[in-house]
Amino acid sequence: MVKEQISKIAYKTLQQGKSIAGLAHKELSTRIMNFVLPDNKLGNLTIDKKLLVDIQNSMDRLREEDWNDAEKNIYPQKLLFDEPWLRYLTQYPKIWLDMPNTWDRRRKQNYKDLPKNIENENYPKYYLRNFHHQTDGYLSDFSASIYDLQVEILFNGSADAMRRRIIKPLKEGLNNFGNRKKSSLKILDVATGSGRTLKQLRGAFPKEKIIGLDLSGSYLKEASRFISNLNGDLIELIKGNAENLPFEDNSIQGITCVYLFHELPRTVRENVLKEFFRVLEPDGILILADSIQENDSPDFIQIMENFYKSFHEPFYCDYIKEDITSKIKDIGFNNIKSNSFFMTKVWSAIK
Repeated sequence: MVKEQISKIAYKTLQQGKSIAGLAHKELSTRIMNFVLPDNKLGNLTIDKKLLVDIQNSMDRLREEDWNDAEKNIYPQKLLFDEPWLRYLTQYPKIWLDMPNTWDRRRKQNYKDLPKNIENENYPKYYLRNFHHQTDGYLSDFSASIYDLQVEILFNGSADAMRRRIIKPLKEGLNNFGNRKKSSLKILDVATGSGRTLKQLRGAFPKEKIIGLDLSGSYLKEASRFISNLNGDLIELIKGNAENLPFEDNSIQGITCVYLFHELPRTVRENVLKEFFRVLEPDGILILADSIQENDSPDFIQIMENFYKSFHEPFYCDYIKEDITSKIKDIGFNNIKSNSFFMTKVWSAIK
C-alpha cells in the first residue's frame, strides 16, 4: 500500500514537472521569437485565469484516470514512467535551432516549404504542406526526429496519457474475440507516426499482432528505431495511405487512429472511415482519438481557436464542428461511444 502511494506521488510529480517544463518553454520561446521576429497576431493570444484553472483541473482528471487504469492492470504501470529522456535531450537543442525557421514560415504564411527531393505524385495534395509550420512537414528525417518532443511540449507533457485513453476501450472491444488465441488477433494503428502509440499498445497487448501504417517513410524509420527494443513479437511497419489500406476485407480485429482526423479534409475523413469499416472483421473494434470538439468541450473553444491561429491546421475548424459520431454511424458502425480527456476526444465503435 505504501509502495503504491509512493508510486502515485512519483507519477503525479513527474507529470507536474513535465507540465511546468512545457509551459515554461512555450512562454520563453514566444517572448524570444516575438522579440527577434515580431508577430503581433500571435502576440495577442492570451488565456483568461478561469480557463487556466479549467485546463489544470482537466489535466488533473486525466492523470487520475491514467493512474487508475494502470492500477487496474489495464496496462502496465511502467508505461507511466517510460520517458525517453536521453532522446529528448538530443532533440531539444534542435527545436531551438529550428525555431527561427518555423517562426518565419508562420509569419509569412509559407505552407509549401517542403524538401526538394519529394515526389509529389506519391502523396495526396492535402498532405503536401507544413502542418504546424514545422520544417519539412511530415516529409523528412529531421522533422521525424523532433516531432515527439514537440508534441509533448504542446500538450504540457500529457501526450502519452491521452494516447493511453485508447487502450481500455480497445481491450473491451477485443473481448469479442475472447475465444481465439491472442496471437491470432491483429491491431492496426493508422497514422502511426514516430511510434509513440505503438509503444503504448505493445505494453498493453504483449501477444497480439500489431501493425503500424503511415504515409511518411521518414516517420516510419523513426518509429522503427523507437520500437526496436520492445518485448514481444516484432511490430510490422507499412507505408501506406489510410484511404486505400493494403489489407483484405474483414481481416483486422482492432483499429486505432490517433490525431489524424483533424488533419484531413471532410471528404477524406469519410473515405478513411469507409476503409476502416471494410478491413475490420465483423465485431471488430475501431478506436479514434483526436482533438476535442466544440459540442462536447464548449469551455475550451478559446483554446481550439488559438490552436488554428497559432498553427497551420487548414482542416481543423471543419473538424471541430463535424458530427463525427453521426458519420461513424452512417457508415455502418454500431455501439458508438465517446468521451473526452483534457484535449483529446476518444470514440469507440463496433462493426
